[in-house]
Amino acid sequence: MITETEKSSPAPPPDAQQIRDILSQVIDPEVGRDIVSLGPVYRVEVAAGPQEKWTSERVLSMRWWTPTLVSFRTTRYRGFRFTPGHYTRLGLGAGAAGSGDCLWRPFSLASAAYDDFLEFIAVLVPGGAFSEPLRQLRVGDAIRVDKASYGFLTVDQLAPGKDLWLLASGTGLGPFLSILRDPSVWQNHERLIVVHSVRLSSELAWRDEIVAMPQGELFAEAKATLTYLPVVTREPGASKLAERIPLLLADGRLEAAAACALELATSRVLVCGNPEMSRELRQFLTSRGFATNRRGVPGQMAFEKYW
Repeated sequence: MITETEKSSPAPPPDAQQIRDILSQVIDPEVGRDIVSLGPVYRVEVAAGPQEKWTSERVLSMRWWTPTLVSFRTTRYRGFRFTPGHYTRLGLGAGAAGSGDCLWRPFSLASAAYDDFLEFIAVLVPGGAFSEPLRQLRVGDAIRVDKASYGFLTVDQLAPGKDLWLLASGTGLGPFLSILRDPSVWQNHERLIVVHSVRLSSELAWRDEIVAMPQGELFAEAKATLTYLPVVTREPGASKLAERIPLLLADGRLEAAAACALELATSRVLVCGNPEMSRELRQFLTSRGFATNRRGVPGQMAFEKYW
């Protein structure tokens, strides 16, 4: 980050001064002191002070899966770091582009850790305080992004295992897309099993991208194989599996469809979705001996808690 120095501060070294001279010539007049564009995505921020915990980013694209389900990409501050599976906070409202009040909500990162953009997915609630300004976003609009990332829905929370199960409902798929985009995940496991439960088939976001991943350049020679199991619960005939994930696990149909047994010794499970599903899966997995990370001891399962 390049920060404005106070008048009493000593003069910066020549290299830094040269950078400031360049920046002073290219500052975006619409954004003032906050943002300097250094390319199509990456930026350098000139912050008002060290107390600022967010950056002002720009919307790069929006993809509407349904009228109420949207994924979108933003620019990425060069200093932003995260682990696949993490979430961060987004800020929208009257003050999103500068000073003033704005609303903040947590969103899981769907982009890869190495991408030069950030990607998120959201379901819009009619009349929602955050949903309405999000619905009105357009490419080029400003959005605040917290400089920090959070969460425990990461592979490093788990003990080593052969099979990695990613169980999601709705927008809970987001962090798993980021995890699937990590080449090390494909090298460190033998099976990757993605289960995505939605109401309607139109809500199966990134379906084609996930199915095509094994043919991608980064994963073509990876050790792991990928099994993708869509579950559509309110559209008869749209998928082979049509019950809620906890029920499919309880009666063995999910393991049969995956052609893989969910076993304590070899299986590791990440869960992200609605609270009821997470609660039921936690009870079911606990009954089989699975445990979460405790006091630094890796477990066999992990859950997203920010919902």
